[in-house]
Amino acid sequence: MSDEPEQHPVNGLDDVVHQRVRLGILTVAHQARRVEFGFLRTTLGLTAGNLSQHLAVLEKAGLVAVEKGYEGRRARTWLSLTPAGDRALREEVAQLKRLIQQIEQTDPAAES
Repeated sequence: MSDEPEQHPVNGLDDVVHQRVRLGILTVAHQARRVEFGFLRTTLGLTAGNLSQHLAVLEKAGLVAVEKGYEGRRARTWLSLTPAGDRALREEVAQLKRLIQQIEQTDPAAES
């Protein structure tokens, strides 16, 4: 057993993933497998510019793949999770579960 204190679960949260909009993007992409930009923008209530900025962060981190193409004559942008994105989302959810478990195990009556 190590003499080092156990790290608080909040220290395991990933700043790239944990940001509210980016967590939403990863979650919707996970559920849909492949999601269209406009659907994502509407679902998360974002402007196109704001969504584009967050997608750039996620793409640079290797968490999403962006695919541009056409549907009929309309230009479309789709995104999907990369394997690294799927792992990052699962790890984030696991850390959040640890944090919730720690909070639920705290008995405020025992501390007074």
